[in-house]
Amino acid sequence: HVQLVESGGGSVQAGGSLRLSCQLSGYAYFVAWFRQAPGKEREAVAGHQILERRDYISEAVKGRSTSSRDNRKNTFDLQMMSLKPEDTGMYYCAAGRTFGVAWNPTDPATYNWWGQGTQATVSS
Repeated sequence: HVQLVESGGGSVQAGGSLRLSCQLSGYAYFVAWFRQAPGKEREAVAGHQILERRDYISEAVKGRSTSSRDNRKNTFDLQMMSLKPEDTGMYYCAAGRTFGVAWNPTDPATYNWWGQGTQATVSS
């Protein structure tokens, strides 16, 4: 079992920045950030396949956000810049470690464990 603890959410004005951090307590094959706005489905924002070092970034945040994996600290961070009101939502860290399961970064079913979430609010 892997525990995930998110931090770094908050309230900012449009154009501002936030850095979200996810601390993992154990080993995972892949990690990701998802977000969910009120009344909308959960969507993948960024992901990382640890062994193959492959990355995913959604079109919605591409060019404005970068993710980074620190193997020594066992963290997965999401740096978001030029934030827009539509970036508002609860951001969840997710991790998976099922042997033989292909990594589909945008499919929530790929991931075994989820954090409690951290809220990001962007005002116009």
